[in-house]
Amino acid sequence: MTSNSQKRLLDFYERMLLVRECELKLSALFSDGEVPGFIHLSVGQEAVAIGVMDALNDSDTIASNHRGHGHAIAKGVDLDSFFLEVMGKEEGICRGRGGSMHVADMSVGMLGANGIVGAGIPLAVGSALAHQVQQNNNIAVAFFGDGALAEGVLHESFNLASLWKLPILFVCENNGWSEFSPTSLQFVAEVQDLGKAFKIPSRQVDGNDVAAVADASDEIVLDMRKNGGPRVLECMTKRVHGHYEGDPQKYRDPDELASVGEYDPIAACEGELRKMKTADKAFAAIRKRVEGRVSAAADAGRAGTLPSFGRLLSDVYTPAQGVE
Repeated sequence: MTSNSQKRLLDFYERMLLVRECELKLSALFSDGEVPGFIHLSVGQEAVAIGVMDALNDSDTIASNHRGHGHAIAKGVDLDSFFLEVMGKEEGICRGRGGSMHVADMSVGMLGANGIVGAGIPLAVGSALAHQVQQNNNIAVAFFGDGALAEGVLHESFNLASLWKLPILFVCENNGWSEFSPTSLQFVAEVQDLGKAFKIPSRQVDGNDVAAVADASDEIVLDMRKNGGPRVLECMTKRVHGHYEGDPQKYRDPDELASVGEYDPIAACEGELRKMKTADKAFAAIRKRVEGRVSAAADAGRAGTLPSFGRLLSDVYTPAQGVE
């Protein structure tokens, strides 16, 4: 764990715990049939979302993937609105139409999660181009998993970003799995190989160490704001749950699956804080505060109203103008 002040680590700990508790609450709600569709949880990968977002401004933009709850929460999406959206309610951020895999909130720079592998990457590239044209010194961030490495759109996005020197940070959350297959059986190269091929500076970091992710992100983003151009950050992490919630994960080696808890970023952060003599009452206060927020947000989600069937096509088709 990178050396950090106790106050900073406590902040990271609470923010990671908030993401974790939201994910576990959604898992329970999904099991009870209160969340429609599929959900893909980021349990075990909280350090990446919190560490990267620590380097960003409110006006910076991010595009996520199908495992994007942590990114949305870390970027500042309102918790009540988030639960309302994932639970498919009219009062949700996207009026319940986005659901788990398409959470978006432009007010905090969240361009959206995405159910298509790699599809959020070009959206972030477009946002980076807008930042460049507007000369606002903002950056865009594209989050993607290692399962997207073989997607042509990633290579095209790397190429454009490098050619045009766009202010975009490509963040690969490398959890070792491409849906149900080891990534090593899906893609022959490494992330940093791609960075070198497209002349983009690349860096790899322990994605289970929130301080290391934050320190790397701070350095990279500061350099980007000063010198421009794209960067690649590969965060090595672990996927605890399956590809989707309810996935029995029979394709994973039992020993490998049993060992994922050894890499828990929240436990690692807590261990560092205990070395700093953080009192048990501090952890208890944080847990109580987080559990209260998540419980209230889940209650808000339950209290929301289902969208009207009559409004199903709203915002899908533009009303015809001047048609007799």
